[in-house]
This record gives sequence, structure tokens and C-alpha cells, in this order.
Amino acid sequence: MPMELEELLALEHDGWRALCEGRGAAFYGELMTSDGVMVLVDGSVLRRDQVVDSLDAGPAWDRYEISMPWLVPVGPGAAALVYRATAVRDGSPPFTALMSSVYCRVDGSARLALYQQTTATH
Repeated sequence: MPMELEELLALEHDGWRALCEGRGAAFYGELMTSDGVMVLVDGSVLRRDQVVDSLDAGPAWDRYEISMPWLVPVGPGAAALVYRATAVRDGSPPFTALMSSVYCRVDGSARLALYQQTTATH
């Protein structure tokens, strides 16, 4: 079953809502593949278990916005969702970055295999 923009964008919104509600660890622990990784804007590369641990310890986001989403097919049952996100927490300056989330189908469900952030400078 091919992946569609609407399906993956809904998962990204679900993930951001979980991060805003302090449920990020549980959400990403379920969504990520067993060998999934996140590459963060600070240069960190986290495996699934490290992601879960870091999200349990981190503060929640207050709000977020996703813009300019597009889908990049990468093979049968796999696609990347690329978008710009801006998020704010604790009165800090907004965090704005370009995001890439690579999903693959596992037992019929979309699962996150790779997530990557790049600081947006303009």
C-alpha cells in the first residue's frame, strides 16, 4: 500500500501533539521501528531507546506549526515527509527547522525509521 501525504502528515501532527502534551516518549516508542534513529539539530544521533529516554526527561512544547509539507517516495511501502516546523516552549525563542521523517510499512502500519532536523536559517 503506497504512503500518502495525508497519512504521514497526520502522524507528524500526532507526534507534535504528543510532544506538547508530555506523551512523546510513549508515542515515539510505539511509532519508531526497532532500529529507528533520530538525527537532531545539535548533531545528536539517538537510537529508539535513547529517544524514549530523552523525551521522558525533556520539557513539553507549548505549541507548534507545520508548513510546506511534501512527500518524497523512496521505494515500495516507504516515503519521506519533508516539512518546516516552528515550535515554542517555556517562553524561549521559537525553534524553526526543516524536518525529514522517513516512514516504512511494518505489518501494514506506517512506522518511523529515520527522523532528521536541519536548522532553518531563513
